[in-house]
Amino acid sequence: MRAPIGDFAEATPLPEVEEPLCPAVAAAVATWTGRVPVDRLLWVDSDPERADTAVFVETYGADLATASANCVVIAGKRAGETSLAAAVVLATSRIDVNGVVRKQLGVRKASFAPRETAVEATGMEYGGITPIGLPADWPLLLDPAVLELPHVLIGSGSRRGKLIVPGEALSQLPGAVVVPGLGG
Repeated sequence: MRAPIGDFAEATPLPEVEEPLCPAVAAAVATWTGRVPVDRLLWVDSDPERADTAVFVETYGADLATASANCVVIAGKRAGETSLAAAVVLATSRIDVNGVVRKQLGVRKASFAPRETAVEATGMEYGGITPIGLPADWPLLLDPAVLELPHVLIGSGSRRGKLIVPGEALSQLPGAVVVPGLGG
């Protein structure tokens, strides 16, 4: 099938992909119950050496510049305790970690989680972390601009491959909270 965005050879519905999906993403696909049918979630193969957004857009199509989103892991601290959350914003946006995120999570301090923490806690590769398959008890903060996209390109859990999903599908994930102003 042809991908609805980008210059990819083909797009494969997620239920038909076995490898190279990471176990957390595969489990989320197997138990998908969202209003958006799981076969509308697509996987596209890509070169892991070109996974960073700017290089990816140059390689796979300029239309991806406005249709790409990044998922980052946030560490929040309060009373000596650290909790983790994730946030998804357009790749062209900057996330307001010290303002909007900190306030939304009710923590004293918020920052990007260290690489090792993000990888260990998600079971995903750094540079490919996706909101699909995150721990169900994490808050998943979503910028409304991401949800408005008919198709959004996000990580796949690994640096090889990306997911193309309807933006609205992300609001159906566990822990999802729409946060106006998340992406400044």
